[in-house]
Amino acid sequence: METDNLSAVLHSQGDLRLEQRPVPEPGPNEVLLQMHSVGICGSDVHYWQHGRIGDYVVTKPMVLGHEASGRVVKVGSAVEHLKVGDRVAVEPGVPREMDEFFKSGRYNLSPTIFFCATPPDDGNLCRYYKHSANFCYKLPENVTFEEGALIEPLSVGIHACRRAGVALGSTMLICGAGNKPLFLFLCSAVTEQYLFPERLAMAKDLGADFPLLVKRGNGPQDLAKNVEGMLGAQPHITIECTGVESSIQTAIYATRPGGVVVLVGLGSEMATVPLLNAAVREVDIRGVFRYCNTWPMAIAMLASGKVNVKPLVTHRFPLEQAVQAFETTRQGQGVKVMLKCDRNDQNP
Repeated sequence: METDNLSAVLHSQGDLRLEQRPVPEPGPNEVLLQMHSVGICGSDVHYWQHGRIGDYVVTKPMVLGHEASGRVVKVGSAVEHLKVGDRVAVEPGVPREMDEFFKSGRYNLSPTIFFCATPPDDGNLCRYYKHSANFCYKLPENVTFEEGALIEPLSVGIHACRRAGVALGSTMLICGAGNKPLFLFLCSAVTEQYLFPERLAMAKDLGADFPLLVKRGNGPQDLAKNVEGMLGAQPHITIECTGVESSIQTAIYATRPGGVVVLVGLGSEMATVPLLNAAVREVDIRGVFRYCNTWPMAIAMLASGKVNVKPLVTHRFPLEQAVQAFETTRQGQGVKVMLKCDRNDQNP
């Protein structure tokens, strides 16, 4: 067994280091993975730059990374569905107890859940990582490691669409064109708004029917009218991915009576929104926290070829260049930056 377990470890705000850690030993219900591809998420960068996200504070060194795939190299004694050599995608959230949320199928809401790269839990941006076997999903032969890693952000889109009740014939407004909304377009999308033209161009390539360029100074109610004019009607569903107060306001004003607004983006703790407008028009406002029960569907979508996430990977770095990769993400270059953790296999 290799002893090289190079890991990207965040020690404190702004202090990201590459260092060796012991290769972990899997428990009875765990597998040891040789990590292959790990995407950098905005939350990873936020922890690096700020040392916290809300109430989650980095108080001790933490391995980053949660968008991941790898190869099984060791199997726990109780694991039967996986074997050495299997290629798997990693679902980063694992319930620690069988509480009411676990039993109701909404384990993502469990207050004690383990989640990769969320303090105090380590992530998987390293050479070797152990994880619950039940939350490692075997990849079909025609699905690459990078596609397996991108199941995590794709799952955000799937879960948001489920929360919104997206169905055939739904018209949908997506606010934003960062990574999350771009993955949403692969699930279902018709209209989109953002400040940066290059992101709008990719959104259109991925399936947005009516890209709308937002200019600074555009008011929420005016934007809502523009959306209605482009669609010919107000959308049934709006998925808000920025967390910006003015965008949330636009989402509510734009959605038709009886429709649904889903909040994916995380912004300030408090926001001023037209709640009365939503109430008298029976516009439901629903939150999204990560995802649950999405990996099987995402794998099926990728394996069928109906969803193509490959164009979203715009930059690749070996694990040894993790700090440079994080800086690339921080500067907003490209879309998805992927780190390659296997020295002997840098392929997608």
